[in-house]
Amino acid sequence: MRGNEPALVFLIVLVIGIVVGLLYDRFLGPSWLVRQFAGTRATVTSALVGIAGAFVGFHLATLLTLGGGVIALYIAAVIGAAVVLYLWRMIR
Repeated sequence: MRGNEPALVFLIVLVIGIVVGLLYDRFLGPSWLVRQFAGTRATVTSALVGIAGAFVGFHLATLLTLGGGVIALYIAAVIGAAVVLYLWRMIR
């Protein structure tokens, strides 16, 4: 199995987006009291926005042809997810 198979890359970027979204919601998201009233809807939204950001970051890094191989693309996916989540929270 090679590291750049499309299905494997898709799953890895998907997991990166979910993890970053959940971590962002847990540590930088709303307070405990707000989460009690909002329920799991805010957590699911953070995970979905994280997935979108991870794909944006990954594909922007691919278009810019960053050096460093596939690891640099995954790091760009993490950064993309964090930036999109931050912007999402700023707009809301």
